[in-house]
This record gives sequence, C-alpha cells and structure tokens, in this order.
Amino acid sequence: LSLLVNIVAFGNERDGFSEDSQQSSLIYTYLGRSALISQIDSSLSASHVGIPVFTEYQACVFGNVRLVVRDCPVWDIFDSDWYTSRSLIGGADIIVIKYSINDRTSFQELKDNYVPMIKKALNLCSVPVIISAIGARKNVPCTCPLCTSDRRSCVTTTEGVQLAKELGATYLELHALNDFYIQNYFGGVLEYFMIQSLNQKSSEKMKTRKKMQKCHRIQPPQLEQPEKMPILKGEASHYDADLHNLLCCCQCADVAFYPEDLSTVVEAHKIILCSASHLFMLLFGVKSPADIRDASIVRTARTLFTVEAGAALPPDPHGIPACVPPVRVVVKDSVFFSCLPDILHFIYSGAFQWEQLEEDTKKKLKDPEKAEHVLEKVKCILKTPGKIKRLYNNSLRLFFNTPVLADVIFKIQDATVPAHRAVLVARCEVMAAMFNGNYLEANSILVPVYGVSKDTFLSFLEYLYTDSCCPASILQAMSLLVCAEMYQVMRLQHICELYIITQLQSMPSRELASTSLSIVSLLKKAKFHNSDCLSTWLLHFIATNYLIFSQKPEFQDLSGNLSITFKTRNIFQLCNC
Repeated sequence: LSLLVNIVAFGNERDGFSEDSQQSSLIYTYLGRSALISQIDSSLSASHVGIPVFTEYQACVFGNVRLVVRDCPVWDIFDSDWYTSRSLIGGADIIVIKYSINDRTSFQELKDNYVPMIKKALNLCSVPVIISAIGARKNVPCTCPLCTSDRRSCVTTTEGVQLAKELGATYLELHALNDFYIQNYFGGVLEYFMIQSLNQKSSEKMKTRKKMQKCHRIQPPQLEQPEKMPILKGEASHYDADLHNLLCCCQCADVAFYPEDLSTVVEAHKIILCSASHLFMLLFGVKSPADIRDASIVRTARTLFTVEAGAALPPDPHGIPACVPPVRVVVKDSVFFSCLPDILHFIYSGAFQWEQLEEDTKKKLKDPEKAEHVLEKVKCILKTPGKIKRLYNNSLRLFFNTPVLADVIFKIQDATVPAHRAVLVARCEVMAAMFNGNYLEANSILVPVYGVSKDTFLSFLEYLYTDSCCPASILQAMSLLVCAEMYQVMRLQHICELYIITQLQSMPSRELASTSLSIVSLLKKAKFHNSDCLSTWLLHFIATNYLIFSQKPEFQDLSGNLSITFKTRNIFQLCNC
C-alpha cells in the first residue's frame, strides 16, 4: 500500500478589509511552487450538512507518496458542523493554522473561540501544528498617544508566539507569498514534518506486519456488526431555522415596533436583536452611550428609534424583572418601518443573505434612492469595524449564563442559572410547551430543575445558545445525553452518542483493561434512556473485547441471558478449535 500524508489547514490568510478576492492562498501557492509536488488535483468538498467548507487538493510528494491537503478558510465549521471539524483534525498528520497579520478581529476570534476547541481535540492525538502569520504589517506602532488605534490594528509577533505556545506549535511569519518564504521557510518546515510522519507510519506498518506473522489466537465471540447508524452520519444543524421560526411564531416576544401613527405593529425579541447589534444593546439599556465607540451608532439610534417609557414593575428578588408587556419602540422613519419585517427576517436567519435583502428592499420600495437609504441604515445598525456582522452562535454566547436581559431563572442544586425564554422556546420543543402552555412555569420566574447536576444543565443550555458541545469526558457526555433525552433535543443526544463512541474507539486495549469506567453501566443507561444507537454499539463493543470485559466484576451485572450467550459462543469456538 502506498503511504499517505494528510494535511489540514484552517483559517484565512487574507486581510479582513482587503477587496482583493484574487489574493493567492498559502496552500495553493506552496503546492504550485514546490519542486517536490507533482500531479496536483483540486476539488471543492462539502460537509454532511451539504455546505462547501473546504477545498481538497490531491498530489504526489517525494515521488510516490500521496498527499491530501484540505484547506478550510472558514472557522464557522467548528460551530455549525462539529462532526466534520472533529473528523478533519482526527485524520490529520499535520495541522496548519493561518491568519493575516493585519486582521486583528479574526485573530482575536481565533484565539478566544476556536483555539480552545482545537486544544481539546489535540488532547487525544499528537499532531504537529504550524501557525503561519501572513502579510507585512501595514502600520508601524509608535509611542504617540494619537496612534493607539493604529497599534491595535495588526497582530504582533509576541501575540503570535504566545498563541503557538498554547498549542505547542511551530510559529512562522511569512511577510510575502514569494519563493523565499514559501519554498525555503514554510516549505522546509512542512516537509520536515511530512518526513517525520512517513517515518512514524513506516514503523507502525512494520509492527503490524510482525503481528500478522504470529500464530492466530482463539478469537472471542463476535456479534454481528451493527447496521449503519444515523449517528455516525451526523445530523444537520437547524440552529438558524430555529431562530427564524421564533420570529415567525412570535412566541415570548418582548419588543413591539410601531410607526409614528401607531397603525401597525411588528414584534421581535431583545435577546436576538442585541446579539446582532450594538445599536439595539444601546436602545434596550444593555450598553450606555459611553460604551459605544462609534458615534454613528449612537446618532442612528436617536434619530431612528424612540423607546416609550412604560410602567416599571418591581424586579424579582433574584434581580430578574417581573413579567411586563413588550417594550414599545416607535420607528421615526416610515420608509424604514415598511421594510422592517424583511430586515428582521434577515437578522433572524443569520444576517448573511445580504443580496436577498437588497433584492427584496428594492422590489418593495421601487425607488433606488429610498432603497439605498434603508440599506445604509441596516449597515449602520449591524456593522462591526469594517464589515457587517454575521449573527451566529458566537453572538448568543455573549448572553449565556448572564442575567443581562434574562427573564427566567433555573434553580438547581441550591444554585441559580439565568436564561432567556426566547432562546429556550426556539431551541427546545419541551421548553416551548412548558413556557407557553397551561403549566406553572409559564408564569413563573423561578423554575426548579431536578434529575441533573448544575454543570450538566449548564452544558445543555450552552448547546441551546451556541449549537456546539464539547464534553470533557465520557461520563460528562453520558450525563448530557440523559439531559438531552429528558428535554427531547435529539441532535444533542446524537452528538453525545458520537462523542462516547469516538472516545471508546480510540482507547487502546491496555487502557481499556485498566480503566475504572464501567462500559456495562454505560450500556444500561443507554438502554434506559432510549439511546438505541449507542446501546447497540456498546453491546457489539463488549462482545468484540470479550476477553477484557469478561474479567471485570461488572460483567456479571449483564442480564443472565446475555452473559450466557457470550460464554456459550466462546465455548463453542474452543470446541471447534
């Protein structure tokens, strides 16, 4: 069999403010210029959700070694497609992380949101990581107080080196994508790790060959391999659809927009609007004018909206306001108000279908100047420095486990956890029924939770807010699976099943024999909580590793018939031998 080297590259080396869409990528430039690379072929690959997430290059290196490089420029894959991102890292021999020196915003997002996820994934394997900082700094820091903003606009070498230390990675600065930096600098380091990977694989191949030459031992009983399970295929996220449906049904709406003549009303939710825009944070008191650096946001808020003062009810003893009618917001611009339903659909669907909003606005207004006026207002409302912000799971993360805008408190194990009904109703059908039906919780601020720990329930809520889940252990994943089954969040249940299966599959036999983790207890819990996929797989896993598990005390806890079946098959095989 020919040897194979898998390389996975994450991140975008282009400037966040660059208008040059033809700017060459690091991976493509290296493959095109390296003298060791031949027979290059490329294709666009999609995740199981069906969204194109990376470009796959296939080539030959060192003559006859297959090289597969997957270049994934969008970090959103870690949020929207946990299964694909984990599979990419798990199958990689070398990982390349790249960013633009002149895009501090993207670097900060990488450092705060995605490096912790990569570190967790790398705990399970030893893979060399190369961090490539690309570009020449466009401004030089100076000591003048007026240049403070300039100093912050590019990423320093010290920050890059510190990030590399966190990941145990090799740090490179590539000031240009020319022959020197690509072939001699980046290429030299990458090819060194390729050779190391090939040497390791050759050594493992020799060990496997020696094992094959040994006398065949009596095999333990084998159950039939379970049929292909839906969990292993992954499950599409419906995060954006959940939030969009929240707008359509208007459950738990706490904002009512009116025109100046109060003739119609458009309802929305503070938590969604504030997660999308600093302007709405200012409007609903989450931030003060002093917290907003951009004066145009403050000016737009004052000229476009007026929040009507209502009768303030005393707050709950826990600091959560009592149930009050929706906040009335008057929109002073009638043209803007006529397009408000389309704008809200744009925000609730993820704020990334800008072309569709432009088309809908122009079609409705039939006046280019008015349409441009409305679109400029939307840009001002949703902007972050230099670009429109995409409303996604990292935005709602800001309000996770915080009393800001919270309208419900969960009491669990003598502790309290604040939350937002709109998010809970949108993401969980059981909670939607609980807060909108004829139940006590519908009119209560304090809601008790039983049967799960505080940490497990926090992990459950974090999934509802962010659509991502990173269990720290098999036991934590099992507890989260139980909570997901309790609230009927099937996708989270499948993610936990996949995590448990992946962890057990990667566990060496020696560790499996010495671990204190009870696989039999996991099997019983999986059966009790209707996790058919996991229980079927665990049953097969126990049978496959019969010689290990038959020596453990908990093996006797299996049902009598199941234990007898294992032993009978083993005796039958011994007799045949």
